[in-house]
Amino acid sequence: MLIGQYHAKISPKGRVAFPKKFRETLGDNLIITLGYEKSLMVVSVKEWKSLIEATEGKPFILGSARDTNRFLLGEASEVNLDDQGRCVLPLYLREYAKIGEESVFLGLNKYVEIWDKKVWDEYQKYLSDNIGEIAERLGKSDEKN
Repeated sequence: MLIGQYHAKISPKGRVAFPKKFRETLGDNLIITLGYEKSLMVVSVKEWKSLIEATEGKPFILGSARDTNRFLLGEASEVNLDDQGRCVLPLYLREYAKIGEESVFLGLNKYVEIWDKKVWDEYQKYLSDNIGEIAERLGKSDEKN
């Protein structure tokens, strides 16, 4: 299980070292794609299918299925970590997530999110201020199922 938070520097050319704890679970062959709330999502190649399974089998005539596929699949990049656990984050992904010199890696069970540190700090404040209400909404949505 991927859990925890790690900070890493990003080189001017976009090179970053993945946290060792995450590499032990994810391996060296990764898929990085756009995430929600201006983050990036990282999964192992073998876990990629579980990430996109919600759109599998949905008719392509559904706009929401097409848009989700465009977002997750069309923007994905496969990367291989070097012997020191580093790779270059593609520029288009760094631009989407506004990732500058400092990043935050979050372990979220089966996947990792990468955030720009400033963006994450802002979002973390939102979470901290609103987690009670967020949890309550989640509970109410479960009651309907």
